[in-house]
Amino acid sequence: MEQTTSPALMEKLLKMQRDEITGSILYGKIAARQKDENNKRVFSEISRAERGHYETWRAYTGRDVAPDRKKIALFSVISRILGITFTIKFFEKGEDVGLNDLRAIERELPEARQVIADEEAHETKLMSMIDEERLHYVGSIVLGLNDALVELTGTIAGLTFALANNRLVALSGIITGVAATLSMAASNYLAQRADGNKDALKSSVYTGIAYLLTVIAIVLPYLLLPNQMYLFAFIIMIAIVVLIILSFNYYISVAQDLPFWKRFGEMVVISLGVAALSFGIGIAAKAILGVNAG
Repeated sequence: MEQTTSPALMEKLLKMQRDEITGSILYGKIAARQKDENNKRVFSEISRAERGHYETWRAYTGRDVAPDRKKIALFSVISRILGITFTIKFFEKGEDVGLNDLRAIERELPEARQVIADEEAHETKLMSMIDEERLHYVGSIVLGLNDALVELTGTIAGLTFALANNRLVALSGIITGVAATLSMAASNYLAQRADGNKDALKSSVYTGIAYLLTVIAIVLPYLLLPNQMYLFAFIIMIAIVVLIILSFNYYISVAQDLPFWKRFGEMVVISLGVAALSFGIGIAAKAILGVNAG
């Protein structure tokens, strides 16, 4: 089927050909790691579909194209850390550019229509079949993460200016954070049990882990910096809070196809609003009570 094509069209075909073989290998590797038979079947089918698209473009270019090994390595690592659902949807976002290229050459290459149909319908259907445990407990993770961000950010902000001593703030934060982690996990367990959730224990574990990891991240600047640098520690803590909110909401927006900026804005306003209020309370309490821990 090799035919005369313009240099620009040939460049697009070779790029799409490389994307398809890269996707085929990536999905095949992910499929091989799956314990769940449904997920294994889904990714194997996607891998075969991508390979078929590669062969379609190869018939036009008459060339074999090497996959993008760096991209395969990167996404293999990402899938292990952040899960298969996030990875595949993130990868497919990159292929949106490929779909635009396909539509641009549709008039010249009729086969592009079938590939577009495959990309938009077949893979979308397969992706909707993916079943990943961690996404079943997003609500529990949000509960732990959000509560830790709001509660502990406010507590640390107040303590920072009431105590003006990084070690005392860190100690207070650790004690408060660990106690709150256990309390939140236990409360979530009891609530889930009351609702008849048979996975109440697992749900509470996700909540507790999310809370505890947030506590560690928030307290860390106060442990690493000298006592007198409490203002700097506070600024770094706020930056960490914003980064946590940014990262988590981006993950959820990709994995569950939810709007990013609205959720991100809400969490930032709530967390930093509580921190600002507690900041003022801490200064007022120090002045009123005459506390001097420095």
